[in-house]
Amino acid sequence: MADANEVDERDKIDELMVQVARGRVALGVAAFAAPALTVRLIGMGRGADGGRDVVTRMFAAREIALGAGYLLSGEEGRKLWARLGLGVDSLDVVTGLRARKRVPLWAAAGALGVAGSAAALGAAKVGRDVLR
Repeated sequence: MADANEVDERDKIDELMVQVARGRVALGVAAFAAPALTVRLIGMGRGADGGRDVVTRMFAAREIALGAGYLLSGEEGRKLWARLGLGVDSLDVVTGLRARKRVPLWAAAGALGVAGSAAALGAAKVGRDVLR
């Protein structure tokens, strides 16, 4: 049986995961609705670029799916969505590290900070789920 501290810690982790999921949905909706503006605001480009807009909308769909999947799932479903998010966020960290020299430092640091934080939180959630 779990003690009160373990239950509180699980609740905090899930609470943070819910906030990340909400952020994913919000970012996804914004990126889908206005891909050029979203890319410009995060420092990844300027001007018209049809190909970039397509890829940004694909990213947006992924974020909406990951966020909504987590939010709409029960406890068991959230275990799967957390693992999927951890995989995606880990790959985003690798991508950010590889692209570091091709984007402004502040943009790379921001992207790596967000992806790294989401990956760390996802790892905490997955680890907690495995140890239960």
